[in-house]
Amino acid sequence: MKLFKFAKTFRNDEDGAVTVDWVVLTAAIVGLGIAVLTSVTSGTKTVTEAVSSHLNGTTVTTTF
Repeated sequence: MKLFKFAKTFRNDEDGAVTVDWVVLTAAIVGLGIAVLTSVTSGTKTVTEAVSSHLNGTTVTTTF
């Protein structure tokens, strides 16, 4: 009888399913974060290079 009771308890236990859901959701959020970071990084690098080349071509004169 203990085996049937254990099987019924095991079948009704849903804690593992909730854990799997959270793991999948967390992995999706991390994946989206990496995709956004990659996109922003390439755009930031382009802007940084443009600003750097502009500043390198600019001369600053000071008068005292």
